[in-house]
Amino acid sequence: MPAPNIVNVTTIFGKSQYQQLTDTMANVITNGSTSGNVLKVNDIIVSNYTTSSIQTNVAIGRSTNEFYLAGNMAVPANSTLVVLAKDTAIYMEEGDYLEANASSATAAHITVSYEVIF
Repeated sequence: MPAPNIVNVTTIFGKSQYQQLTDTMANVITNGSTSGNVLKVNDIIVSNYTTSSIQTNVAIGRSTNEFYLAGNMAVPANSTLVVLAKDTAIYMEEGDYLEANASSATAAHITVSYEVIF
């Protein structure tokens, strides 16, 4: 589907998604292919709450392609990695999805704040 026109926006909902990361790439947020919405992703933060360093991947999926925002990025023990901040926000068109993983299945959480625009 084409990107919806956001010139005449009638509604914007602020949302946050919180998720445990596993060692397999999994969807964190999805913009359905017929949603009629644009998602504006403002922040993506990966938090490592263990005493060992981990690696993380965060990607935007479009069709059958993945576009990495963070590829095999190290997240030191007991710290966070800011993958995306509001000053570098991105838009997700219909059919796009944000996915992520971590090298350890029980070591990290991801927080994504975004806006649903329609």
